[in-house]
Amino acid sequence: MPGSGFDAVRGHREIIAHMKNAVQTGRVSHAYLLAGEKGSGKKLLAGLFAAALLCESDRNEPCGRCLSCRKAKDGNHPDIIWVTHEKPELIKIDEIRHQVVETVDIRPYESRFKIYIIPDADKMNAQAQNAFLKTIEEPPSYAVILLLAENPDALLETVRSRSMRFDLRAVPDREVRGYLAEELGCSAAEAALYAAFGQGNIGRARAAAEDEAFREMIDTAVRLMKSIHDMQVVEIVTTVKILAEKKERIYDFIDLLTLWFRDVLLYKAARDVDGLIFKNEVSEIRREAASCSYEGLEEILTALGKAKERLYANVNFELAVELLVLTIRDNLS
Repeated sequence: MPGSGFDAVRGHREIIAHMKNAVQTGRVSHAYLLAGEKGSGKKLLAGLFAAALLCESDRNEPCGRCLSCRKAKDGNHPDIIWVTHEKPELIKIDEIRHQVVETVDIRPYESRFKIYIIPDADKMNAQAQNAFLKTIEEPPSYAVILLLAENPDALLETVRSRSMRFDLRAVPDREVRGYLAEELGCSAAEAALYAAFGQGNIGRARAAAEDEAFREMIDTAVRLMKSIHDMQVVEIVTTVKILAEKKERIYDFIDLLTLWFRDVLLYKAARDVDGLIFKNEVSEIRREAASCSYEGLEEILTALGKAKERLYANVNFELAVELLVLTIRDNLS
């Protein structure tokens, strides 16, 4: 549980206000659904809400000092149960039965509430969700269930309808940049790039900022953009083969190229240097803006989106990426 309270969270003010009000008034729902993409802050909010509900102070958020808060922060509070699962993409019926259904009738050990936090709740298979239904329909008065899901629509309607839902929205860019500068010591240029890549997701932005391989990917993307005008087909094929060694990162690479060409389009349309993400590459961006038409830039951005769609659909990797690189080269000539 990072930080000492909800002030540790960037963004999500409306959700936090509701959680604080629930703690203060005691009007706590028996089930909550926190929906948002990976890195959006679901676990952080759930952990803070659980700690606030069990805090021994009179505050409406975790004090960070009492014994209950210290246990919550260390992950060993007996009345906060983080449900785990063995397979990354699946929560099985036995896991829900053993960790939730068969233990929910045991009263809290130390506190007013007994809180179950289920990360990846959308990965419960149908059998697990059906086994869980009675618990969420008729929970004991002390039970609070927090469902965390990237894809809430994968949950049964009967599960969703019995939960108070919070959708975690994108955090404003300025807040993400501030977080990266304050917490990680990123420069203004670095914070702008990682924040743009994160697209309002602080977890994604932070992971990129802390990943040496991602920084190398940025350098690769910039080198490619600087040399692609003069590349022969054989060189493009070689580039594709290098990218093919890191297939799992190709989506991030495409996102970086998308940011690059949005910079080119921005400069072409407004000659705006301050708004650029790749501020250190102004001369190259200026050159590409001069050589590429608006139609060409639109075609490139469309091709980047289509490449991701094709790769998600499991088309031939090398063919999809080679077609993308050729489209970029042809429209920059």
